[in-house]
Amino acid sequence: MIPGAHVSTSGGIHTAIDRAEAIGSESLQIFTQSPRAWRPTNHDPANFERFKKRRVAAGIQGVVCHALYLVNLATPDEEIYEKSVATLMNTVDVACAIEADGVVFHVGSHLGAGFEAGLEHVVPALERALERCSETTWLLIENSAGAGGTIGRSVDELAVLVDRLDRHPRLGICLDSCHLWVSGTDVTDRAALDACLDEVEERIGLDRLRALHVNDAAAPLGSNRDRHANLGEGEIAEGMSVFLGHPKLQGLPTILEVPGPDGHGPDANEIQKLRDLHSRGLADARPDRKAAARPRGKTASRAGARRTRG
Repeated sequence: MIPGAHVSTSGGIHTAIDRAEAIGSESLQIFTQSPRAWRPTNHDPANFERFKKRRVAAGIQGVVCHALYLVNLATPDEEIYEKSVATLMNTVDVACAIEADGVVFHVGSHLGAGFEAGLEHVVPALERALERCSETTWLLIENSAGAGGTIGRSVDELAVLVDRLDRHPRLGICLDSCHLWVSGTDVTDRAALDACLDEVEERIGLDRLRALHVNDAAAPLGSNRDRHANLGEGEIAEGMSVFLGHPKLQGLPTILEVPGPDGHGPDANEIQKLRDLHSRGLADARPDRKAAARPRGKTASRAGARRTRG
């Protein structure tokens, strides 16, 4: 695991490294512009160089940029679609300039038009974005929480996208623990998580899994409600160690997107909880450990056996 967090770029994109270093992150995620507006930030090119130098000095191993949540590549609304494509392109350009490892994005919702109709918009947009990627900077499709006609709610839908884009060599995925949970995958249950990751391996390839989002869930299993909670305070609870300890999820930038103690994002304590849960997950996943010792989430504790390393 390469523990990390989403951090602010207030004061210049290079300042994200300082914030990550201050809370003990070894990887980080940023927005390349204000998350509340379509207008892109006019970055000083000198800050790109500062970012790269500070990254080396701070030993930050993984960097991903998150496209705006406003982006909807599946929408039938032409104005929103054009804004979405332009915003994604700009995010890719900035990510390449700082030599980020990937651009994480949500595909968006077809708004009732249907999955295939949505793909007619999504595929050409991603083809254009992939042309701007570099060997270092990939496009990473994030799995969605599954509400409101969103695309990417299942491994099957992610796999369809990868196939429709001819398995482009710079196309990958990012898996979010909360989104998996609210879409019906019990990440605290080793058997359920095994099945999910086996499908990823068979349909997409684990080499395309380039980053993880680690968020506890403030909504029940299968609810399709995207509500993040601080680690240990949501429905997944201690069962997050199952997700974090799974052998197929090691060696990846592992990004917290939790609210933190004051609603301003992860702090050093959340990073330490992430490390502790990971260590526990690795220990519990050892072959010599009995199933009874496996950690359980809140839902799992009520239902009975929940285990995994994951």
